[in-house]
Amino acid sequence: MTTSPRGRVAVLGAGPAGMAAALGALKAGHDVVVYERYREARPAGNILNLWPPPLKALRSLGVDTTDLGAPTHSEFRNVRGKVRVDVKLDRDVQEAFGGGFIGLLRPELYERMLAAIPDGVIRFGQQVERIEQDDRAVTLHFADGSTAEHDVLVGADGIDSLVRRTLWGDAPKREHRLHIFGGFTFAEVEGTIPNKCVLTHSRTVQGSWTSIRHHGRDGHQWWVLTATDPDAPAPADLKAAARELAAEFPAPLPGLVAATEPGDVQRWVLRDRPALRQWSKGRATLVGDAAHPTSPYAAYGAGMSIEDGYFLGVALRGVDLADAAAVARALQAYEDPRKPHTAKQVQMAWMLGKVFHHAPAPLRPLRDFVFDHTPFLQKVAGDSNPREINQQLALIED
Repeated sequence: MTTSPRGRVAVLGAGPAGMAAALGALKAGHDVVVYERYREARPAGNILNLWPPPLKALRSLGVDTTDLGAPTHSEFRNVRGKVRVDVKLDRDVQEAFGGGFIGLLRPELYERMLAAIPDGVIRFGQQVERIEQDDRAVTLHFADGSTAEHDVLVGADGIDSLVRRTLWGDAPKREHRLHIFGGFTFAEVEGTIPNKCVLTHSRTVQGSWTSIRHHGRDGHQWWVLTATDPDAPAPADLKAAARELAAEFPAPLPGLVAATEPGDVQRWVLRDRPALRQWSKGRATLVGDAAHPTSPYAAYGAGMSIEDGYFLGVALRGVDLADAAAVARALQAYEDPRKPHTAKQVQMAWMLGKVFHHAPAPLRPLRDFVFDHTPFLQKVAGDSNPREINQQLALIED
């Protein structure tokens, strides 16, 4: 625990990035307030996967990860069942974390993280409208006319971040021209395999499923992803649209979609933003989607957000937050190692979406021949993931 004076840290947003940043700053010995505009911490979606590094970060931050999610082993396949990618983690990583990544539902992650945060740290219904800072402090201006001063401000307020806009101005989002339908079910469906994640690609659609565990109950989540006009209205019947997309895939995917309650189906249009050269300015910095909004194609957006919060907390240990120069050095030390890693994941997700869903029709047979008969995709997606995971795990304390 640090022996420096306790600093005042403000976090804007109570999603996984904000809660992880709060836990990291608390562990560093500072006073923390999380300002959340909604009346409760609201999961942005239902289904979720977490790789081993964010799980290790959660444990280090004091979050109970016991029986959180279903450990899975991941494969990419074509629609005929041929395995294109086998994501093989080191044996010790599999033993420590139960497999490649875990499948779970977002509400339970929120519950676990909220349980680790002391009462009174999160203040709900707090709408920040304007931010100012100088060498002395950051001042938050709220919709009700009140203000609050803090030594450090952490923007964990998502892809439309007020903190990012204040620090670096506005910029258009990058449209992936893709949308995803996702859902979950606890029904028994023929063809499922315990502790498995299968990502299957047809010529234009990804159809995938994975084991999940939620509050001690085993089930499955699924998603189908394809090209779309981002300005087009959402289908009136999300489940019917998902069933149509899933029809060309082998079991168990069509059965999982059919067994899902309509209210448990959601849809997202995929967008991100180009990487920032700098996240921090003065006494303020960014974490999660505020810093590096990420397509679900990476299956790493929430995980990188949790890691951000952990590493920010490490950077703030022993820092006198009243000292503007010391704060600037700490924030730079936090972001410099994170930017190459997160930028790579964001760009990889963007490129995979382009390759699988926006390749010109005449090139698709050649693409699929390469994926089916060469180790190219295995090297790009299967072998690189374990290396990245090992590198990140080595940076996180037990």
